[in-house]
Amino acid sequence: MSTLTHSQAFAPSQEAHRTTHFGFRTVPEEDKESLVKNVFDSVASSYDLMNDAMSLGVHRLWKDEFVSLLKPGSKGPIKCIDVAGGTGDVALRILDFVRERYADRETAVDVVDINGEMLKKGYKRFKKTMYHNTPQIAFQEANAQALPEDRFPANTYDLYTIAFGIRNCTSVPDVLTEAYRVLKPGGTFACLEFSKVNNPLFSAVYDQYSFSIIPLLGTILAGDRESYQYLVESIRKFPSQPEFAKMIEDAGLTIGGMHEGKGGAWRDLWGGIAAIHTGVKL
Repeated sequence: MSTLTHSQAFAPSQEAHRTTHFGFRTVPEEDKESLVKNVFDSVASSYDLMNDAMSLGVHRLWKDEFVSLLKPGSKGPIKCIDVAGGTGDVALRILDFVRERYADRETAVDVVDINGEMLKKGYKRFKKTMYHNTPQIAFQEANAQALPEDRFPANTYDLYTIAFGIRNCTSVPDVLTEAYRVLKPGGTFACLEFSKVNNPLFSAVYDQYSFSIIPLLGTILAGDRESYQYLVESIRKFPSQPEFAKMIEDAGLTIGGMHEGKGGAWRDLWGGIAAIHTGVKL
């Protein structure tokens, strides 16, 4: 994948254009959305396989821990929005959790994704469950950075979740602003995302696996090296845990202390390969 040269990035004719990253490439902001859409159109059919390959299957355990940590349903039925959740992975876990723990069949989840192919995959998954054709689940195509106010009014949701999706958005601050808007006062924002490994030795091993093995698996399993290469690069471009926690706080959400663990703004998983961030709208 080529990158813009220093001279190209700062050419006078481009001074008016805002740029962002697409993996390690620098691209005009207005181009990133379609580039990301192409990636997920490409990987939608093998998305679960891709996540298994990228995390050696551990993403399933992380999502279980994510939902368990949030304890949905513990204070009665709630209304949830799962953003960038097209495949329905997290939504299904939430509905199963509240049903199995609290015999709750009133909690509802709106699954929102910008990518129609991913939503089709989630809808197909839910057709095999007891929640299909019930008020407990809905699938909606929308942009996390600008949720239409007629469909997603302010102060609507008790819980906003986004898992392994926010790093693919063009403007993370805009996503966080929208999360704050649609949450009810007292509502919780929760993000599960690949993050920064803190141990230098573990980080070196992880980098070797990521950049050597994952694109190769993309070629073998999906015939798509470039999309997998982008996904690895997008992880490295995402802010560190403290930087992201500060962005959540800047959006108006109340977070824990600027540290990892109990009472902190985030919880590291597997040494920081992934992290769970939470904030509350007061």
